[in-house]
Amino acid sequence: MTTSVSEVGNSDSPTTTSTTSATTTAATAATRPTTIPINVPVVGSTGEAHTPSPNGNHRSTIVIESQPKRRVSIVSEEPVLGYDNPAFDQNHARKISQSSAHSPLEIGPPGRRRSILKDTLAHDNESDRVSTHSYENYRQSALDVLNAKYNSLQGVQESQDSNANYVEQSWIYNFCLKCRGDEPSESWEPPFWQKVFPFPLCPTFRTFSRLVALTAIGALLWIVSFVIIGNSAAPGGQLFNLVVLTVAANFGGYLMSLTTLPRLIGMLLVGLLFQTVGWVNLDGDFSIVTAHLRKFALTVILTRAGLEMEPEAFKKVYKTILKLGIVPWTVEFGVMAVMSHYLLGLPWIWGCLLGSIMAAIAPAVVVPCLFRLRTKGYGVAKGIPTLVVAVSGVDDAISVAIFGIISTIMFSDKGQLYLISQVPVCIIGGLGFGIIWGLLARIFPEKGDAYVVPLRTMLLFVGNLVAIYGSDKLGYEGAGPLAVVFSSFISNYFWCKDGWTIDDNPVATGFEIFWMIFEPILFGLTGATIKIREIDSSLIYTGALCIFTGVIIRILVTAGIAFGDRLNVKEKFFVGLSWMAKATVQAALGPVALRHLGPNASDDERKWAKIVQTICIFSIILTAPLGAILISVTGTRMLTKTKQPQILTGWRRSHRPSIRDISIIDEEEEREDPEIPKDKETQDNTKSNVQIPSYSYTYNK
Repeated sequence: MTTSVSEVGNSDSPTTTSTTSATTTAATAATRPTTIPINVPVVGSTGEAHTPSPNGNHRSTIVIESQPKRRVSIVSEEPVLGYDNPAFDQNHARKISQSSAHSPLEIGPPGRRRSILKDTLAHDNESDRVSTHSYENYRQSALDVLNAKYNSLQGVQESQDSNANYVEQSWIYNFCLKCRGDEPSESWEPPFWQKVFPFPLCPTFRTFSRLVALTAIGALLWIVSFVIIGNSAAPGGQLFNLVVLTVAANFGGYLMSLTTLPRLIGMLLVGLLFQTVGWVNLDGDFSIVTAHLRKFALTVILTRAGLEMEPEAFKKVYKTILKLGIVPWTVEFGVMAVMSHYLLGLPWIWGCLLGSIMAAIAPAVVVPCLFRLRTKGYGVAKGIPTLVVAVSGVDDAISVAIFGIISTIMFSDKGQLYLISQVPVCIIGGLGFGIIWGLLARIFPEKGDAYVVPLRTMLLFVGNLVAIYGSDKLGYEGAGPLAVVFSSFISNYFWCKDGWTIDDNPVATGFEIFWMIFEPILFGLTGATIKIREIDSSLIYTGALCIFTGVIIRILVTAGIAFGDRLNVKEKFFVGLSWMAKATVQAALGPVALRHLGPNASDDERKWAKIVQTICIFSIILTAPLGAILISVTGTRMLTKTKQPQILTGWRRSHRPSIRDISIIDEEEEREDPEIPKDKETQDNTKSNVQIPSYSYTYNK
């Protein structure tokens, strides 16, 4: 009897692991493979190996075939689940700081620091474990009950279709399933919860309890505010209307996020709705409160812009970042100033004020869209997402600084020497304050302090507020924004040298929480400042022409000056497209000019200020959703999708549970990056492997 086991090429067949007492004889021929007989021990019933007798009863041969066999290198790494790039795996553990005592959590957003406020060891008692139900068992039984009830109501006989899952096939079930985010751990639920509120048609008990807690906190805070403040906090008062507007704007942002569009669009539309139906009135003395809220929101925006910049990447390609940040910004600024002067009838100084606002980029729109592309590998090899985010921060700093300088010149009655000193003082003073405050943030508090995270967060936030308000008080309004961005960048630079990373920076996470609070306030207020009935229809068409002309010229200029940056033509145009969205800076600075006007301002000045405000808000409505869609759709066609492993650093995103993380782009087959050179060692191994024959083993008994 003869038994054969063969291995040819890259076959997955098992190989023989041990042979003993091998005696070989070779017989070579040109037309047949070479055979080598081997003695193979026979294992008896007792499991002991018996040496074959010398009479040749047991004989094995090895057949050597002259076929090429590739040598495969084996790397001792963790298995990759579903992706060629381990960094793109959607299910790998969160990155935990080395000082953290928690164990890794296998579910959650990639590369993010797990909150120390989350108790993952909760519900350790036996009764809680009994009441914890899984999706497959308890929730499935609840769905079966619903299906049975539906069948009985529709008169469907069980014998005809006993397995009809009408509930799970309905559109409302799939819609609700997409609205439910993944929970980081199993949720405790009362035994009756799934019977009364089945998942996903109804929220989980954890979501319901969270809403109850937030509602109770809000109600108690309102009672305290009513006792302290009085009628302004009562229903119908301005403070009460502001709170209602903020809550409604947050809900409108959530609804807009279901379409994968930016949340701020929904918040802005809610503000417009409240102003149109007359549910909000924030004029009069309360406008002082809204002005301070805008400054707080602007401080958070600029701080996050500084924390988003990766110090190492900035050091390597700072020339490219400055070139792509300053030149396209200057071109759009000039185009907007000229067109607003000739088409909108604004004076040159008002046109420059509008141009400084309109040239800013919206990281709130760009970052989530680029994150979806980056997780799929698009543009990672050349660092395009990091480049776009870094330039966005530079553009925002320039826009706010130039706006401060121009507004100071416009609304100041001081002498010529004071006006001439605006530019050098703002630049030198802003950068100097940023360096000093960044150095202090490294030393104080000490990096080993148990409360280093909250202390650094509050110290940076308070220092940046002092920079904004202090520069405004001193009359050099343009110095504050530069100081905020630069102090955040310098602080982040030293914190990274001490062991933190861009994607594991708890201070940046704290400012994400601040932005969650101020985002609905800012965009809700911005939408509520527009009175649609008072807008001239001709202003809409002319304003749209000015906006899109500036955007198109900026895209062409960006593609034209991006030479020597290792980008092909498609990638250059994509970078220009990603900078077309307007949102945060326009919402924060659009109404400022109208607020600067005193009671003695002329009617023409008020008209010009309203034009500036209207164009800024109109630009958000037009460019924010269009920019988000274009980034998502064109990214798969203009960027190269790499399969090589990359280290995802220098990236942050808000991880509020939302369906916006579901991409609207089309999935494509993975393709090799044609611009990445092949590894020389791999090529040498491939050439040498041709000379290595493959083996076929034959066992004869």
